[in-house]
Amino acid sequence: MRVGPMAVGGGLGTIALLVLGLLFGFDPGDIGIPSGYDSSAPLAETDSGVNDERKDFVSAVVGFTEDAWSEIFREEGGSYRPPTMVLYTEAVESACGFGQAAMGPFYCPSDQKVYLDLSFFQELHSRFQAPGDFAQAYVIAHEVGHHVQNLLGLMKPGQSNRDSVRTELQADCFAGVWANRTERSQRSEAKAFLDPGDLEEALQAASMIGDDKLQMRSRGYVVPETFTHGSAAQRMRWFKQGFQSGDIQGCNTSTE
Repeated sequence: MRVGPMAVGGGLGTIALLVLGLLFGFDPGDIGIPSGYDSSAPLAETDSGVNDERKDFVSAVVGFTEDAWSEIFREEGGSYRPPTMVLYTEAVESACGFGQAAMGPFYCPSDQKVYLDLSFFQELHSRFQAPGDFAQAYVIAHEVGHHVQNLLGLMKPGQSNRDSVRTELQADCFAGVWANRTERSQRSEAKAFLDPGDLEEALQAASMIGDDKLQMRSRGYVVPETFTHGSAAQRMRWFKQGFQSGDIQGCNTSTE
């Protein structure tokens, strides 16, 4: 990839914290209160020591998502309002409660912000064997996909595990739609966006954070009825569906 960057993405609300605690091995009750954060800018951060190069990357990806979704919403006769991206270190306070790096990136519909501790990108590389810039871009695009769901009224409170899986898979599909539309737009301007292997990076990331692989890694066995995000195969399939169609109408996951 060439660039010039109750909660979801980990589930919904308290249920999300409990499930992610099981998957990642932390006690939700131990989540600390951070010293505060600046949420006044579209790209906010809680730690002035955030690496500028990584921050620029996140900002660039967020810019691409804003361009793509603004175009899609215009086509549907609407107007896109981008989320705020909050970069933080270790722990953060959101309108959905306290979050910490062990949760991974998450979206809070109550304040329409995406929260990201950039150390998660290193986790993608070292723990989940999903290296590469486009793997990181996929993660950001997935969380922005939750924001799109929120704007479209597709997010419902009190979801069952099955409904949560459908929501997460749809966000994967929306990430694929974003990649398709961004590649198409950049190509029309004779610019390169996707490099060889980029899609494989995204699919690898989608696979490695599937519920079945996370549970096998943390528990040594798989319990499908407890899935909240979808299996590796489902996550890859829906990202591919979004990328191949480039159309949000192709992201109806109700059959899952």
